[in-house]
This record gives sequence, C-alpha cells and structure tokens, in this order.
Amino acid sequence: MPVSAPSPPRLHSPFIHRPINFTPSSFSAKNLRSPSTSSYPRIKAELDPNTVVAISVGVASVALGIGIPVFYENQIDNAAKRENTQPCFPCNGTGAQKCRLCVGSGSVTVELGGGEKEVSNCINCDGAGALTCTTCQGSGVQPRYLDRREFKDDD
Repeated sequence: MPVSAPSPPRLHSPFIHRPINFTPSSFSAKNLRSPSTSSYPRIKAELDPNTVVAISVGVASVALGIGIPVFYENQIDNAAKRENTQPCFPCNGTGAQKCRLCVGSGSVTVELGGGEKEVSNCINCDGAGALTCTTCQGSGVQPRYLDRREFKDDD
C-alpha cells in the first residue's frame, strides 16, 4: 500500500469566503512578485443591527459633541454684535431699587414700649431710600446671561 503525503493545512474562518490553501507553489518567487487578484481571499463583513446602531450612536455623539459648542459659540458672537437695549427687569430701567428694610422712606420706626417710638435713618440704605440695582449695577440695561456672571480663575 503506497503511503501518501499529508494534505496541506487549510484555514477555515467564518469571515473568509474562500478557504486559504497553504501549498509550496503558493509561496514561489513568481507569486510573491506579481500577485494576482484571484489569489487573495475575499473577506465577508457581516454587520448585525446592534453593531449598526452602536456605530450610528457613536457618529451622532461625536457630531453633537462638536456641533453644540460651535452653535453656542456662534450665538455668543452674534449676541456680542447686537446692541443690548432691553431695560432691566427688577428696577424697570431706573438703575435703582427701593430699599427693602425701610420700604423707600429712608427711615425706620421702632416701637420701644410704653407707647414710645424711635425714628432713625435706615442702616441698609443710609437714609437714601433706594439702593443701586444689583442686577444691572445701576446701568438700567438688562445684562445678557453670560454678562451677569463673574468668572474667576481659582488656580
């Protein structure tokens, strides 16, 4: 009984359409110099719906992560170009607010007992009856959102 040589190994993979055969003739100098397109295996890529969803979510997240800051930066630039003429809400554009302690009178009345009353200047507004508006800092113009905040570098 003649003994035959073992067959060359074969590579099996679910991603490769045609199995790769390892034979000594496939590694000849001619094949290494000028490979033909038929000698390369075709790779099948199967994408399940979960992979498609994951890739779509990733692309959308990157797009939103870049797009939202760019949008807000453009809005800030456009707002800086427009003049702000909106009157301040708390002071109605006057730049001053009525003192809450003396209710605008400039004096505080204290009942001491026994029918006695003491009238003194308001310690909150120093008797003026009004305080500078804390929202507009006395300008009478409603500040834009980012103008109301004071950003400090804590480093």
